[in-house]
Amino acid sequence: MAKYDYWLTDDGLQLLAGWARSGLTDEQIAHNMGIAVSTLYEWKKRYSEISEVLKNNKEIADIAVENALYKRAIGYSYTETTKEDGKVIKTVEKEVVPDTTAQIFWLKNRQPERWRDKQEIQNSGNMDFNVTIKVVE
Repeated sequence: MAKYDYWLTDDGLQLLAGWARSGLTDEQIAHNMGIAVSTLYEWKKRYSEISEVLKNNKEIADIAVENALYKRAIGYSYTETTKEDGKVIKTVEKEVVPDTTAQIFWLKNRQPERWRDKQEIQNSGNMDFNVTIKVVE
């Protein structure tokens, strides 16, 4: 059995899916597979099953993080339940205030033309103007 054969089985693809959904990089996934990252890149080109399972599950993880960042940026509320011996003792509604850092990160990445720190201004070079300096003694 060739080394890649296992990774094309349902068990192998499920393991790859789990690693991708957990946020592992291609380098980490290759390490877990016991292969060089260049081999993983080659297998992704050659075997669409491997490429698709990694792509789709990385996307799932990215969406989950994006949703969490968005939630943190706008703030949210949740119910905290305290239990003792399996019985509910207290239920409290808590609120997490919007996070300015999350808002800045979101805006800089989603709308960089409006929110980047450094604004680029282009000058056509066709502006003629004269400056007169008057020295007052």
